Amino acid sequence: MKGLTTGKLADAAGVHLETVRYYERIGLMPEPGRTGGGYRSYGTEHVRRLSFIRRARELGFSIDEIRTLLAMTQPGHASCADARALTMTHLDDVRAKISDLLKLERILAATVEMCSGDVTPACPVLDMLASDAGF
Repeated sequence: MKGLTTGKLADAAGVHLETVRYYERIGLMPEPGRTGGGYRSYGTEHVRRLSFIRRARELGFSIDEIRTLLAMTQPGHASCADARALTMTHLDDVRAKISDLLKLERILAATVEMCSGDVTPACPVLDMLASDAGF
């Protein structure tokens, strides 16, 4: 799979063309070779790397975390213990977000339950939003 254009690379990895350009601009993707006419020319290694980045983003890893994970894929730098530690930290963050979202869901559901939906000046939803009380 040599000589892919940017569009073909994007299709092969399941991302948008602009995503490829962005990842190149921020240094997540290496500069590709060029054709005689000056066009970018990507290979299989680019597809693999871009697919890795896409999967990591789908799992919610930050750009900096992905940089770290990519560094771990380099020969002599692979460390399952380091990848596990980074992933455990990320998992803790995901669990905290889930907990926060569940709390928000309970608050919103309770507030909606109190709301009659009638045309009235008293509205529990608006009152809750206007209140200084924390969650």
